[in-house]
Amino acid sequence: MTVIVVANPKGGVGKSTLATNLTGHFATQGEWIGLADLDKQRSSHAWLSLCVDTLPKIEEWGLDVDSPAKPPKGLEKAVIDTPAGLHGNRMSQALDRPTADKVIVLLQPSMFDILATQDFLTRLSKEKAMRKSAIQVGVVGMRVDARTRSADQLHRFVEGLDLPVLGYLRDTQNYVQLAAHGLTIWDVARSRVEKDLEQWAPIVEWIDKK
Repeated sequence: MTVIVVANPKGGVGKSTLATNLTGHFATQGEWIGLADLDKQRSSHAWLSLCVDTLPKIEEWGLDVDSPAKPPKGLEKAVIDTPAGLHGNRMSQALDRPTADKVIVLLQPSMFDILATQDFLTRLSKEKAMRKSAIQVGVVGMRVDARTRSADQLHRFVEGLDLPVLGYLRDTQNYVQLAAHGLTIWDVARSRVEKDLEQWAPIVEWIDKK
């Protein structure tokens, strides 16, 4: 089983958006996929409750710090959505029960997010699970408008990281509107979300790479 952790030190960055759409991608590919939600708000699991029965099945994984549960049997991939300010027991839970294979760190184009993420990446590198296993870390820029000065600032920051930049996802209502109906960009006509699917291509390629 491949375990993918979606993380960021701040709230409202788009972790649940990325986690649910990533899960939706693997489900439409015919893979047996599970979705865990460590955030107290349980946004990802709330979205899962909206998914209609005609869509490919996604398993709800009740992962919790206080009462950890094993993933459903037979899963090929599992996505873990994490809370803001991930640290301590919750970080250990996300990375090491079972051991994560990949961590996707989200980053928005603002100086406050950049500074918070820089500190988070430092703390992440010191985690025991990171030191004892070959967990891969990649960065995804969220809600990026390439025409803005803040986007240039973000590009300069990620160029200085010793981490792969998997891609940048634009700020669009497609994600908001689809989530309200328990859908992802993989569940509608390609013509409606073609730009978004193109942005996702390098992200899923990185995850599938051994």
